[in-house]
Amino acid sequence: MHCPFCRHPDSRVVDSRTTDDGTSIRRRRQCPDCSRRFTTIETASLTVIKRSGVTEPFSRTKVIAGVRKACQGRPVTEDALAKLGQRVEEAVRATGSAELSTHDVGLAILGPLRELDLVAYLRFASVYRAFDSLEDFEAAIAELREQREQGPPERECGADGGDAASVPEPATAAD
Repeated sequence: MHCPFCRHPDSRVVDSRTTDDGTSIRRRRQCPDCSRRFTTIETASLTVIKRSGVTEPFSRTKVIAGVRKACQGRPVTEDALAKLGQRVEEAVRATGSAELSTHDVGLAILGPLRELDLVAYLRFASVYRAFDSLEDFEAAIAELREQREQGPPERECGADGGDAASVPEPATAAD
């Protein structure tokens, strides 16, 4: 790491700490030549390979923007979208791969979106999975109904305005 003040080609790490969200490391460095200190932030790069073959850095903002379109007119809050974006980023980083396809990112979006809002999920899935006919929609709806019957009912974001991905806190003795 070059010193930003004197351009010396080396520096010494004085202190390292992870950021609050845990996605990057803040390092305090000191130049051995001019003795001035500076801070660097290190993050692991995550690249998305688009269908055209072009690569670009992963963007949580782009994920949220795409999901926002599917949620248009639905009772989904900006906070819920931000949480979904964070969950997607955590999921794709957890794969341990430095490069992901847009298909992988889409798969990472579908699960949290299904928990957030079923209508928005169907909208997103119809584009992502390239539905061609009514049968495609019927099959997706049948799959959702089957999953609902098998497990606890999916809760849509709406009536109480809460985030469907949130989990109620356990009762305590004081309750």
